[in-house]
Amino acid sequence: MGPIFALACKDLRLLVRDKVGFFFVFGFPLLFGLFFGVIFKGAGGSQGAITILVVDDDQSEASKALIGKLTSAAEVKPIVATYDAAVDQVRKGERVAYVRIPKGYGESARRPFWGTPPAFELGVDPSRKAEAGMIQGVITQYAVRDVMKVFSDPDALRKQTSAAIEEVGKADDLTPVQKGIMTAFFGALDSFMSLTLTSGVGAADGGAKSDGDKEGPEGEASIGFGGWEPVRIAVQDVRADRRLSSKPNNPMDITFPQCLVWGLMGCSAAFGISLVVERTRGTLIRLRLAPIARWHILAGKAAACFLMLLAVSVVMLMFAMLAFGVRPENYGMLAVAILSSAICFVGIMMLLSVCGKTENSAGGIGWSVLLMMAMIGGGMMPLFFMPKWMQTVASISPIKWTVLSLEGAVFRGYSLADMALPCGVLLGIGLAGFAVGSRLFTWQEGSS
Repeated sequence: MGPIFALACKDLRLLVRDKVGFFFVFGFPLLFGLFFGVIFKGAGGSQGAITILVVDDDQSEASKALIGKLTSAAEVKPIVATYDAAVDQVRKGERVAYVRIPKGYGESARRPFWGTPPAFELGVDPSRKAEAGMIQGVITQYAVRDVMKVFSDPDALRKQTSAAIEEVGKADDLTPVQKGIMTAFFGALDSFMSLTLTSGVGAADGGAKSDGDKEGPEGEASIGFGGWEPVRIAVQDVRADRRLSSKPNNPMDITFPQCLVWGLMGCSAAFGISLVVERTRGTLIRLRLAPIARWHILAGKAAACFLMLLAVSVVMLMFAMLAFGVRPENYGMLAVAILSSAICFVGIMMLLSVCGKTENSAGGIGWSVLLMMAMIGGGMMPLFFMPKWMQTVASISPIKWTVLSLEGAVFRGYSLADMALPCGVLLGIGLAGFAVGSRLFTWQEGSS
């Protein structure tokens, strides 16, 4: 270990002495990562129908009818699930959101202007806010349509007014004056609906549908008036330890993994090019004259790259915590994710060093490969923006697994079992990349 440590220290001392080189290895990746983090801040979107989970606590005819209407909607694709399963899948980022139909929804839909309106719970992935807004609109549209159907049926509305008059008489929190006013109002409404039935107007006589019974945009009702609400939707972020939180997430919690990925990419590319520089300038030939093995030289370069990757990660994390208030859910899992990512990018560094024979070719090819990995792996554009086939192809990119492992530690609350797949993939890529790169590496121009 002595020669490896000495070579690693040599590389680090040379890097620090080269002010410009040090900036592009350490400072530039930090700026690059933060720049992309600001760009991605608040990003969201989708393509096609969004798969959502539906939790039916009511189990009534009305709730099942609502699920049926959501199934036929073009905007969403509902899947019925239990509450615990829904929360867990949204927390892990496997689904965008879940909708919980409250117990008593059917009864509330039949009594739209009396009592508490049905309160839906919408649990959303905090990194998919734009899609969550669209889902909220779809749920409101179909739920309000069910509620407003009562107003298109005069006979059903008369039953509701009669029930309302009876409950007004039993209410203990109303003064006699308030009871008189409300009883008179509902009585007048009942008389009006009685005249409507007598004249043969309305849904009961088979005539034309009222506006509230129309399908499509023309029949959509306004969402409340005069303080009255037909439905309520409580939107909550699905977080790790808190599971559900109405407190808004820090946007940098969501974008920090992508910020860090760009920092790791920059550092890996810089060290990969440095190996090519040492080869073209004859430094590696002189090192081989020393009483050390070849693998000592490569291991020393790998150790220096690994330490710098850790330094970039720690500095970026501290900056994000101090400047933006980022608070990872699990620091232990974050350490596992950072270590696995660093090992992965050491392997990538070794592969980049064999991409070209000259500094320019190695730099151009290396950054082209890294940018392609970022494009398909979610480093430039969130994966849920991409077509389904591209989301499948993204699995070959180490960027996807790096982002996934970091998200799991920062705000998804991954357990060690959840971390096994992304971190295992990263470790495999790192070890395989270093082995292949070491085997193909040439020590001087025109030799192997």
